[in-house]
Amino acid sequence: RQITARRSPATPASILQSLKDQASNSGGQVIGLAALAISGGILLLLAGLTVTAAVLGMIFFAPLILISSPLWVPAAIVSFVVAAGGLAAIVFATAAAVSGAWVYSYFMGLNPPGWTRVDYARNRIADTAGHVKDRYWTVRVKDAAPGA
Repeated sequence: RQITARRSPATPASILQSLKDQASNSGGQVIGLAALAISGGILLLLAGLTVTAAVLGMIFFAPLILISSPLWVPAAIVSFVVAAGGLAAIVFATAAAVSGAWVYSYFMGLNPPGWTRVDYARNRIADTAGHVKDRYWTVRVKDAAPGA
């Protein structure tokens, strides 16, 4: 059973109080709007200065970039190859360490994640090898004694 609260009838004092609350809120909103306009203007000015500086920098440094471009291309290629090689070395070393730890845990009997699938695969391979060996020897025996 839900109990509902009764609203008191609006009195002039409560209406006056709500108007005062809204007036104080609107003053805060005006200050917030002014702060937003000022900070937005400053950020817009800084963005314009940044674009202007970038364009002027490209204009002034374009001849230097064009003259030294035969050095930039090989340097970029060498830097890319060195970075890719270093990253590959880190990845391979991490993979080797993780797999080594997993194999160590597996052979020490600590049951690492996925050990049941490895055991299942090992048993399947052993069974298949046994069937192949049996079939090979039965074929060899029949070839050795054709009448048997």
